[in-house]
Amino acid sequence: MSCQPASLPAESPLPDSLQTILIAEDDPMFRRILQRWLETWGFRVLVAEDGAEAWEYLRHKNPPEMMILDWVMPGMDGLEICRRARASSSGTYQYILLVTARDRTPDVVRGLDAGADDYLTKPFDKSELHARLRVGRRILALQHQLLEAQEMLRFQATHDALTGLWNRGALIERLDTEVQRAFRSNSPLGILLLDIDHFKLVNDTHGHLAGDSVLAEIALRITAATRSYDFIGRYGGEEFVVLLPGCDGDQTQRSAERIRAAVAADLFSTGIESIPLTISIGATVACVESRTDAELLGLADLALYEAKAAGRNRVVLREYYPVA
Repeated sequence: MSCQPASLPAESPLPDSLQTILIAEDDPMFRRILQRWLETWGFRVLVAEDGAEAWEYLRHKNPPEMMILDWVMPGMDGLEICRRARASSSGTYQYILLVTARDRTPDVVRGLDAGADDYLTKPFDKSELHARLRVGRRILALQHQLLEAQEMLRFQATHDALTGLWNRGALIERLDTEVQRAFRSNSPLGILLLDIDHFKLVNDTHGHLAGDSVLAEIALRITAATRSYDFIGRYGGEEFVVLLPGCDGDQTQRSAERIRAAVAADLFSTGIESIPLTISIGATVACVESRTDAELLGLADLALYEAKAAGRNRVVLREYYPVA
């Protein structure tokens, strides 16, 4: 993704939202002229005959990002639409071009203060309108680039770069959220701590690039063996955590066995040869008697230790029992 806020050349692909424009104009002849111009320039045009109809368009789930609003309209004028659009919490910025026969400086100031991005006085030149809409497209395209960059940074801050799973910090936050949700709803939460058996041998024998490939593949197999609303994270090194909302002891055990079997089902490629690998899983279940997230992870870690000591490639479930 390019980070340079360059202007949009005519041949640059534009998001669908920047191909749509709303006209709010009560004069039918001027409305038809505007629509014809805009369609010639490649816009998909939405037409509103008054301010109330325009506002209904803006209340849709995916409102248009570009608008041409007449100032004077029955029911709701262009200034009121500007104010409402700017006060809206939809999160989508809209480029608003206000058109009117009023040309006094105080009127221009009122229009811009109401939230308009630009202002054209009727009658105006067709080429000037086209130029101002190109400016609007550039502004909105830059906004899209900034939002994409922001989302990329958010993803990088919460996800593991190698596997694409939640990273440790985000996973601990999610664990706290899910534990609190389970307590409030009096529903169970299964917690799995997974560790790759003899993973150090993979790095020592085949190199760290092969080890990275194994980690990424195991992440894919864990994801394929879990539900879409389970939470999977890389806890550190060769350890992973899976959170299973709504799963009691039996369901947690079955889910863990499914993941264990999915990992062991096929060989892993190191780039030179294919090798078998297994995982050990320690499991526990959050319940109303549980105390802290650390205690729950500690129980899962203890169960994982027991799985390793018992020969690896197995699941051990330890549930919390309060001391009387």
